[in-house]
Amino acid sequence: MSSAHHRDARVPGCAPAPRALSHAWLALPLVLTAALVGLSLGIGAGDFSFAGLLAGAGSDSWQLLVVSRLPRTLALLLAGMSLAVAGLIMQMLVRNRFVEPSTAGTIESATLGVLVLALLAPDTPVFGKMLVAAGFALAGTFVFLGLLRRIPLRSPYLVPLVGLILGGVVQAVTTFFAYRYDMLQTLHAWTVGDFSGVLRGRYELLWIGAALALAAWFAADRFTVAGMGQQFTTNLGLNYQRLTFWGLVIVAAISATVVVTAGSIPFLGLIVPNVVSILFGDNMRRSVPWVAVLGGLFVLACDIIGRLIVFPYEIPIGTVVGVIGGALFLFLLLRGRSREA
Repeated sequence: MSSAHHRDARVPGCAPAPRALSHAWLALPLVLTAALVGLSLGIGAGDFSFAGLLAGAGSDSWQLLVVSRLPRTLALLLAGMSLAVAGLIMQMLVRNRFVEPSTAGTIESATLGVLVLALLAPDTPVFGKMLVAAGFALAGTFVFLGLLRRIPLRSPYLVPLVGLILGGVVQAVTTFFAYRYDMLQTLHAWTVGDFSGVLRGRYELLWIGAALALAAWFAADRFTVAGMGQQFTTNLGLNYQRLTFWGLVIVAAISATVVVTAGSIPFLGLIVPNVVSILFGDNMRRSVPWVAVLGGLFVLACDIIGRLIVFPYEIPIGTVVGVIGGALFLFLLLRGRSREA
């Protein structure tokens, strides 16, 4: 990794110490998340009521809850939690707070992998699609890192710019082949996050992403050390290349599970870790629970907004998160520039 992009806004241990908050404060977002879970379960065009659940397991309300409402809510929480943690890992390893799977070409590469598989082996099981998408996502991420090594980066803001350009190129290639083989409508389902089609039996892959996020928490101290640079990591007796590789494998696999299940959710892995960083700094072990909880809360809130604005119709969550996340992204950019000035 070049020294140029190491000197950026996210340098573990070098940022001013933020105000310390106890993990007891996690109770507040957890309570809010529980309230939004209840609201999410109750919203929809189907005939559902919590009072109807008292009629027994065979009632229409129970069937709707088990088959549709509960799987969708769980999928939202799992996707939000795992993607937010994936963004935190990527920012830690690349040492740039403006990097996450959708600004590093990772999501676009995963989408390309799903398209290639749909063209060559459309009957591949869902788990196989996830593995192929993860492989493409990992390859795209390594291309991104390779570009960073070869491009002189005089500003941390150039790092996400390189990733956005790479993602644009990969997306253009994907769109070309989708157009060539009449799959643009299918491609749209992967590029715009939408949980409206999530049912029981179609979201369980996201548990893998949640398990990987949990594994990242157990390895948080090692990733924090890796975020301090190759020389520092090596001096402590750790294998920097191996830590980076496995960290990016986790990011790629989480991105693939979300893309295969519900499509792309932009800016999530950028916004939530930055908010948590303001509160806790760059100690990953301390940050991961907050990032996971706030990531699930943010995605759940955006989905509810998309379902209520034009009820009973829906706005895809990818659109809602893109608008809110894009605005917050610009705020973070301007905030960083003003602090530099």
